[in-house]
Formats: sequence, C-alpha cells, structure tokens
Amino acid sequence: MSNDLDTLLTALYVLVDDHVAPARTGRGRRPELTDSELVCLAVAQVLLGYHSERRWIRHIHSTPQWRAMFRFLPKQSGYHKRLKSAEPLLCKTILILASCCPSWFDDLWITDATPVPCGMSRETVKRSDLAGHAGYGYCASHSRFYWGLKLYLVCTGDGMPIMWCLAHPKIGERQVLAALLDHNHPLIRDGQVLLADKGFSGKSFKELTEEKAVRLLRPDRKDETYRNGNLGGVRQWIESVNQTLKGQLGLEHHGGRTPAGVFTRVAQRLLAMAAGIWHNWTTGVTSKRSLIAYDH
Repeated sequence: MSNDLDTLLTALYVLVDDHVAPARTGRGRRPELTDSELVCLAVAQVLLGYHSERRWIRHIHSTPQWRAMFRFLPKQSGYHKRLKSAEPLLCKTILILASCCPSWFDDLWITDATPVPCGMSRETVKRSDLAGHAGYGYCASHSRFYWGLKLYLVCTGDGMPIMWCLAHPKIGERQVLAALLDHNHPLIRDGQVLLADKGFSGKSFKELTEEKAVRLLRPDRKDETYRNGNLGGVRQWIESVNQTLKGQLGLEHHGGRTPAGVFTRVAQRLLAMAAGIWHNWTTGVTSKRSLIAYDH
C-alpha cells in the first residue's frame, strides 16, 4: 500500500465518520467493522484493481499493513453482505464528496450513457437473476452488441459524479435522462448548463429541460442549422471519464449477478473515482492519473 493511498483512506475515513455514517443507536451489538471502515475498504479494493472480493479479502488478511490499519478485517461472506446492504451509504458518500469540491459550483455539467455488460454467453443470459432488468443493447463506440445495463452519468467537468442511474438498454436515452433529472431536481440550480450528445435532440426534450431550469447544450445534427458546432473538444471530457471507469476502475469487470449486486459494484467504482478527485482537490494535485494509479 502506497503512502498516497494511506493518506486518501485516512482522510476519507474522517470525512465519512463525521458527515456521512449515521450514529448507531438502540439495542444490539455494534458491528466490528464500522461503516466508515467499510467505505474505505470498498474504495481501496477498486483503486488497487481487485475485481474479485475473494482475492481482495485474501490480500488484506495476508498483508501486515492492512491488519495494522484496521482493528477488524471481515471474511469474504461478511464483507459481501455488508457491502451489498450499503447502497444508501455509498450513494450518500459520493454526494458528500462532490459537494466538498469546488467543481460542485460549476455551471456546466456533462452527461453520457455507457454500456455495463453483465453476461457474455446465452446460458448466462437465461439463468441470470438480472432477467427483466438487463437486456441486449448496441455499443456504437465499439461497434458491438452486449447484454447488460446502461449507466447514465451526469458529472462535472473534472469527472465528479453528481447523479447517475442504471437502466435497460432498450429504454430511450431521453426518457431515462428526463427521469434522472426529475428525481434529482433539488440538485439543479437555475441556469445550469447540461452538455449532452446528439442523441438528446428533440423539441419536447428541450422543453422538458427548460422546465427544470436546465439549459441543454449539444452538438448540431447534420440536418440542422448551425448553433453550437460539433463540441468535439468538450465532449472528450465525458469520454475520458467513461474510459477511466472502464480502463482503470474495472467497470466492465464488476462481476455482479443480481440487480442489487450490479448497482452496488457500479456505485463502488463511482465512489472510488469521486474519492480520488476529492483527494486531488484537497491536496492540490491536478493530474487525474495520480488519483487512480496505485501500486499493489
């Protein structure tokens, strides 16, 4: 474990313990692994590239540095159950981290959708508990079909997640984004600019975003008069965020086999990215690579 990761986890533990994790009240035995420690372990697992929970638990139990940092280390089954039931905790932590960064006050948000494959064979599709939630979709950037879900992400210019959801690939992008904005309406400020791609065109969708005090900005289609141009340089920001999630944080290797499992693992990766960006802001580091690439 590197000193940079040690510093990040220490700062993250303090933030979660003070502002995120609810105080334990009432009867019953207190868990040996606190919510703050659980969040730190979940973030470290992703940053160190352990896609398998079994390999991750085996690693921390065999490493003296981890045993010295945590007074209790769970077994794989206990870690899995705690993490699976911690969906609200992970989502709240992402939002708290975002609100602690200067980019929270930016007027520009960026949105895009990216595939989250959940199965590679026909037998997996037939037996999976994701039946009815996942489906077949087409990834235009890789020119391939996939079976799984679609991640819709609204983030700031530095990649900090603001709102997100998972949806069936067959559901229209405009429909999902409209529902996402409606559900997170309290987070939207007057005059907020939302940069999207060409798929979010249409008069009705533009009117819907205007009702929510959002100014939609997207590249011009070929059959339209010039308004914004192709916005290629700015659109690369969200593409780099998606590439970070897939290439460095293992989004496509989540290993989830149930709706709750996939949601938790996607939230875990978004939390790791948010923690890295937050750590960069607090330490004055501007390189995105430095917040993700940690040595084993």
